[in-house]
Amino acid sequence: MEELLQNIRSELAVFDWNLWRIQLAANALRVALVVGLALLTSTILVHSIRVALERVKRAKADLDGAKQVETIRRVLTLVVRAVIWTVAAISILSILGVSIAPLLTAAGVTGIAAGFAAQSLVKDYFSGFALLLEGQLRVGDIVEVGGYSGVVEGITLRTVRLRDYSGQVIFVPCGSVTTVVNKSMGFAQSVIDVGVAYREDPDTALAVMRRVAQEMANESPWCERILDAPEVVGVEAFQDSAVLLRLRMKVLPGSQWDVRREYLRRLKKAFDQAGIEIPFPHLTLYPGVPKQGRPPSLYVALTNGPQSHQSALEDGEGRERPPAGPLPQE
Repeated sequence: MEELLQNIRSELAVFDWNLWRIQLAANALRVALVVGLALLTSTILVHSIRVALERVKRAKADLDGAKQVETIRRVLTLVVRAVIWTVAAISILSILGVSIAPLLTAAGVTGIAAGFAAQSLVKDYFSGFALLLEGQLRVGDIVEVGGYSGVVEGITLRTVRLRDYSGQVIFVPCGSVTTVVNKSMGFAQSVIDVGVAYREDPDTALAVMRRVAQEMANESPWCERILDAPEVVGVEAFQDSAVLLRLRMKVLPGSQWDVRREYLRRLKKAFDQAGIEIPFPHLTLYPGVPKQGRPPSLYVALTNGPQSHQSALEDGEGRERPPAGPLPQE
């Protein structure tokens, strides 16, 4: 132990502290220069990308093209910054005396191993590149991907960030996106189904639906959201207790839900004024008809406090059976 301490003292005695200070200052200056160049290069390239794509965005006449350009700008900015700062980090390690060749070799071997181990991650990046290249998703779109729905807040080569109606943020890996349902590309259709009672005249109900839709399409601010004349489709289906009528309106992307809510509010008032019944679930009791053709009477027991009363519905011949007496036995 004493011999080791003696060797250390001897080394420190012959160590050139002035040369060490000069090398330290020089390396610090080089590191600062590399960081400054990286920061300057990143700023210039990001600004150039923004200026170039702003010109492209102004040349796009439609909103969809502008959204696609904005998405590409964000991804390009992320990639450029990642490449520049990776090169800067390697240069700083080289200045500090760290051998780069073994690190690059180890990184290459590790990358190959990681590529086999993380195939899903590689799949995410290739899928994300395809999504951006084809313009299937744009920032601000209302989409359904990977079984989730929401507004696209951000897109990278690996994930799609959504925010749903409840405000929750959802990250969907690009590799799991097999189907994209874009609800805000070009235009949207607000499909409205309304049920009326079977005793109502469908032509009268359809006329009321058409009138309410036309009035709404002519009023502000809905006239700016409805792009075309409302289309009355007609009778869509026969349901258990209602006749289903359908109407469709072509609207701006993202406005289909607001238009639907406002139309249903107005239609409810119009149906009430016209006396058109909107059915509700109810139950009809039917005792069945025996072979003799005379249906049995239905007895209903009404209980009010401690007393009990019996009443009967009309029998098959229109006669009302008196409530007194015990129930008939089969």
